Amino acid sequence: MAGRLMGPVFPGAEWERAKPDEVGLDAGRLEATRKWHADRAGEQPYRVVVVRAGRLVAEWEQGMATDEQRGMASATKSLFSCVLGIAIAEGRIGSVDDKLSEYFPEFMEVPEGRGPKPGRFVKPEDADITFRQLISNTSGYMKPGERPGQQFHYQTFGMNVLCHGIEQAYGLYDSSDPDGLPGIGQLIEEKIRDPIGGTWSYSYVDFEHAPEALANIFGHSPRCHATARDMARLGLLWREKGRWGARQVVPEEWMREAVTTAPDLRANCPREEWCYGYGFWTNDHGRLCPPLPQDSFAAQGAGQNQIWVCSSLDLVVAQSPGVFEDHWDDTNTSLILELAAACA
Repeated sequence: MAGRLMGPVFPGAEWERAKPDEVGLDAGRLEATRKWHADRAGEQPYRVVVVRAGRLVAEWEQGMATDEQRGMASATKSLFSCVLGIAIAEGRIGSVDDKLSEYFPEFMEVPEGRGPKPGRFVKPEDADITFRQLISNTSGYMKPGERPGQQFHYQTFGMNVLCHGIEQAYGLYDSSDPDGLPGIGQLIEEKIRDPIGGTWSYSYVDFEHAPEALANIFGHSPRCHATARDMARLGLLWREKGRWGARQVVPEEWMREAVTTAPDLRANCPREEWCYGYGFWTNDHGRLCPPLPQDSFAAQGAGQNQIWVCSSLDLVVAQSPGVFEDHWDDTNTSLILELAAACA
């Protein structure tokens, strides 16, 4: 296409902007998609950022400031994955198949009656749980009848103890004083946010538990609070396989593996569940959204916080928050499909 800008470029404090036709997007279809999305949203607040070739092509928002930070909810899990890959590369953790008990043995100290809810407590077989199983939600941690690596079961508490294992590998968590050290939030800032020029912040939260629950072990959930542009930065980092300019922020091989269906899911789970990697929702088997390219993947959280990435289309879409509540329901998928279809 004559005059088309080639990428990628990486934003500094400000994004380089481009007109749709400069990066091979159909301007008419993009505008029609914006109007359709606005009509469906009604009065709900939303933010959508569309990036192609590393340039900000479209930004739609309603009822929110551009620089307002919102909690990413479980989309933060994809950041845990990145930090895990970095920790392994830096030698803080020996291997993704190391057992968590080598780094955070306290995770086994949750007896019956001290867990997050009735019937949830540590089982003897949990001692074999690995980092790979935790980051792929196949650990079965405190799940009755689930053995490590045998079932896909999306959960928060397994991710929490994963974080504590990483934190203790860096000397950043003490379960006897959960708020006394900065935890994985500091690693996310130092290892990822600062190198890519992000602005997000972090905090720790817990669900409401009974007083006797050992939330200092299975709780203390990290949460990132970001703008939609911050989330688009992350999408661009992931689209570039962990590279930001000349710097490899997240190991490339880790990123390649993280955004494909995890080995335990392929080995032990029905094919309809083959849509989760290491903290990322994946489409490599066409199970997340069959019409989309199979190199698509996403970070997702409650409230339709979402970062969708497609390498073959060189396209990143960030929503914070989105309009539609259910993950990959027909309406939300239609937005992504329309944006993908606008690519020349």
